Amino acid sequence: MSLDGPRLAPLSGSAPDALVILIHGYGSNGDDLISLARMIQPALPNAAFVAPNAPMRMPQMAAAYQWWPIQTFSMAERAAGAVSAAPTLDAFITQELEKTGLPADRLLLVGFSQGTMMALHVGLRRAGPIAGIVGMSGMLVAPDRLEGEIRSRPPVLLIHGTDDEVVPFRSLDLASASLAAVGVAVETHVSPGMGHSVGQDGLAAATAFARRVLA
Repeated sequence: MSLDGPRLAPLSGSAPDALVILIHGYGSNGDDLISLARMIQPALPNAAFVAPNAPMRMPQMAAAYQWWPIQTFSMAERAAGAVSAAPTLDAFITQELEKTGLPADRLLLVGFSQGTMMALHVGLRRAGPIAGIVGMSGMLVAPDRLEGEIRSRPPVLLIHGTDDEVVPFRSLDLASASLAAVGVAVETHVSPGMGHSVGQDGLAAATAFARRVLA
């Protein structure tokens, strides 16, 4: 199964010197995440952006996609879901790098919620280290497996609102501690009073991180 979604060519009009893949959350779509790309794009005028739709449509919902179905909210379900969706996203990443002719270290993954879970799961298990991962309002799936499965250690920025009503705020510290324990350089940004969303402060932190790792 192949993925696709909305794209933004470099603002500069030149060939891309970096690639940013934005990975949406449960029940959303690529059009939702590409709106974030438009806000980051001025800081990365030579980067190409793409926000693929997840492989599974949600029943009886228009333009709503999921990386895996959520039924029990259990750790086991999250782990199994990420594992099942990982090969499709991994193949898409490889395809997009080949299409642009860019090496892996010019790739930034940006995820939101379930998309953060996918970005961390796939990005840390690719042999070729990427430039970085930004995870917003998400969590680290199956942290107990990471030490045995991690293949590269790109820098990671985790962003989370203190009032997140969907993914608990404590997920930020749990993910940060697990990543640091396996040697990943992880930074965190806390958005006070923010729910399950991304505020201007979080977007500014993501943009600054992107500029730094793609400099």
